[in-house]
Amino acid sequence: MKTKYLFLDFDGVLHPSLCNDKDKFSNAKLLEEALSPSSCQIIISSSWRFQFTLDQLKKVLPKTVSNLVTDTTGEAITGQYARYNEIKHWLESKQKPFADWMAIDDAINEFPPDCTNLIATKSSQGITKEQIIELKYWLD
Repeated sequence: MKTKYLFLDFDGVLHPSLCNDKDKFSNAKLLEEALSPSSCQIIISSSWRFQFTLDQLKKVLPKTVSNLVTDTTGEAITGQYARYNEIKHWLESKQKPFADWMAIDDAINEFPPDCTNLIATKSSQGITKEQIIELKYWLD
Protein backbone atom coordinates (compact mmCIF):
# COMPACT_ATOMS: atom_id res chain seq x y z
CA MET A 1 0.00 0.00 0.00
CA LYS A 2 1.31 3.44 -0.96
CA THR A 3 2.23 5.75 1.94
CA LYS A 4 0.07 8.85 2.32
CA TYR A 5 1.45 12.09 3.73
CA LEU A 6 -0.66 14.53 5.72
CA PHE A 7 0.75 18.05 6.16
CA LEU A 8 -0.71 19.48 9.35
CA ASP A 9 -1.11 23.10 10.38
CA PHE A 10 -1.99 23.92 14.01
CA ASP A 11 -3.47 27.42 14.30
CA GLY A 12 -6.81 27.58 12.53
CA VAL A 13 -6.93 23.79 12.30
CA LEU A 14 -6.44 22.14 15.70
CA HIS A 15 -7.93 25.22 17.39
CA PRO A 16 -9.24 28.61 16.26
CA SER A 17 -6.43 30.98 15.30
CA LEU A 18 -7.41 33.45 18.01
CA CYS A 19 -7.98 31.48 21.18
CA ASN A 20 -6.71 31.48 24.73
CA ASP A 21 -4.24 28.90 25.99
CA LYS A 22 -6.89 26.69 27.57
CA ASP A 23 -8.57 26.24 24.18
CA LYS A 24 -5.37 25.30 22.32
CA PHE A 25 -5.77 21.93 20.56
CA SER A 26 -9.51 21.89 21.30
CA ASN A 27 -10.17 20.24 17.91
CA ALA A 28 -7.37 17.68 18.16
CA LYS A 29 -9.79 14.94 19.27
CA LEU A 30 -11.66 15.24 15.96
CA LEU A 31 -8.43 14.64 14.10
CA GLU A 32 -7.53 11.79 16.40
CA GLU A 33 -10.82 10.01 15.62
CA ALA A 34 -10.21 10.31 11.88
CA LEU A 35 -6.64 9.03 12.09
CA SER A 36 -7.01 6.20 14.61
CA PRO A 37 -7.16 3.41 11.98
CA SER A 38 -4.67 5.16 9.67
CA SER A 39 -1.03 4.59 8.88
CA CYS A 40 -0.46 7.89 7.06
CA GLN A 41 2.63 9.88 7.96
CA ILE A 42 2.04 13.34 9.42
CA ILE A 43 4.43 16.15 8.58
CA ILE A 44 4.05 19.32 10.66
CA SER A 45 3.73 22.32 8.33
CA SER A 46 2.63 24.70 11.08
CA SER A 47 4.74 27.76 11.89
CA TRP A 48 5.04 26.23 15.37
CA ARG A 49 7.95 24.27 13.85
CA PHE A 50 10.08 27.42 14.10
CA GLN A 51 9.68 27.65 17.90
CA PHE A 52 9.58 24.02 19.00
CA THR A 53 11.47 20.80 18.31
CA LEU A 54 9.77 17.85 16.67
CA ASP A 55 9.60 16.07 20.04
CA GLN A 56 8.02 19.13 21.69
CA LEU A 57 5.45 19.36 18.90
CA LYS A 58 4.56 15.69 19.27
CA LYS A 59 3.97 16.13 23.02
CA VAL A 60 1.15 18.66 22.51
CA LEU A 61 -0.78 16.26 20.25
CA PRO A 62 -2.98 13.32 21.27
CA LYS A 63 -1.02 10.07 21.24
CA THR A 64 -2.83 8.59 18.23
CA VAL A 65 -1.85 11.69 16.21
CA SER A 66 1.67 12.11 17.60
CA ASN A 67 2.52 8.48 16.82
CA LEU A 68 2.01 9.29 13.13
CA VAL A 69 4.17 12.45 13.15
CA THR A 70 7.50 11.83 11.43
CA ASP A 71 8.88 15.23 10.43
CA THR A 72 8.38 18.97 9.85
CA THR A 73 8.52 20.78 6.53
CA GLY A 74 11.67 22.65 7.54
CA GLU A 75 12.81 26.12 6.53
CA ALA A 76 10.31 28.76 5.50
CA ILE A 77 9.84 29.58 1.85
CA THR A 78 8.54 33.04 1.02
CA GLY A 79 6.61 34.29 -1.96
CA GLN A 80 3.41 33.23 -3.64
CA TYR A 81 1.88 29.98 -2.35
CA ALA A 82 4.53 29.68 0.36
CA ARG A 83 3.03 26.76 2.31
CA TYR A 84 2.37 24.81 -0.88
CA ASN A 85 5.96 25.39 -2.00
CA GLU A 86 7.28 24.30 1.42
CA ILE A 87 5.36 21.05 1.06
CA LYS A 88 6.54 20.50 -2.52
CA HIS A 89 10.13 21.21 -1.44
CA TRP A 90 9.82 18.66 1.40
CA LEU A 91 8.44 16.03 -0.99
CA GLU A 92 11.21 16.64 -3.51
CA SER A 93 13.94 16.62 -0.84
CA LYS A 94 12.67 13.21 0.34
CA GLN A 95 12.55 11.96 -3.27
CA LYS A 96 8.77 11.67 -3.14
CA PRO A 97 7.64 14.20 -5.78
CA PHE A 98 4.67 12.04 -6.83
CA ALA A 99 3.56 11.04 -3.33
CA ASP A 100 -0.10 10.94 -2.32
CA TRP A 101 -0.43 13.93 0.00
CA MET A 102 -2.99 16.20 1.59
CA ALA A 103 -2.68 19.37 3.66
CA ILE A 104 -5.08 20.55 6.34
CA ASP A 105 -4.65 24.30 6.60
CA ASP A 106 -6.58 27.55 7.09
CA ALA A 107 -4.13 29.63 5.03
CA ILE A 108 -5.83 29.05 1.68
CA ASN A 109 -3.95 31.99 0.13
CA GLU A 110 -0.73 29.99 0.63
CA PHE A 111 -1.95 27.36 -1.85
CA PRO A 112 -2.82 27.68 -5.55
CA PRO A 113 -6.56 28.32 -6.02
CA ASP A 114 -6.99 25.00 -7.86
CA CYS A 115 -5.05 22.92 -5.31
CA THR A 116 -6.83 19.58 -4.90
CA ASN A 117 -4.45 18.58 -2.08
CA LEU A 118 -5.89 21.06 0.41
CA ILE A 119 -8.55 20.49 3.03
CA ALA A 120 -9.31 24.11 3.90
CA THR A 121 -10.48 25.10 7.36
CA LYS A 122 -11.76 28.41 8.67
CA SER A 123 -9.35 30.28 10.95
CA SER A 124 -12.18 31.22 13.30
CA GLN A 125 -13.16 27.64 14.09
CA GLY A 126 -10.52 25.15 12.96
CA ILE A 127 -11.27 21.67 11.70
CA THR A 128 -14.89 20.54 11.75
CA LYS A 129 -16.68 17.25 11.14
CA GLU A 130 -17.12 18.30 7.51
CA GLN A 131 -13.36 18.40 6.95
CA ILE A 132 -12.92 15.16 8.93
CA ILE A 133 -15.26 13.44 6.46
CA GLU A 134 -13.14 14.78 3.61
CA LEU A 135 -9.98 13.52 5.35
CA LYS A 136 -11.44 10.05 5.96
CA TYR A 137 -12.48 9.85 2.31
CA TRP A 138 -8.89 10.58 1.25
CA LEU A 139 -7.46 8.08 3.76
CA ASP A 140 -9.68 5.23 2.53
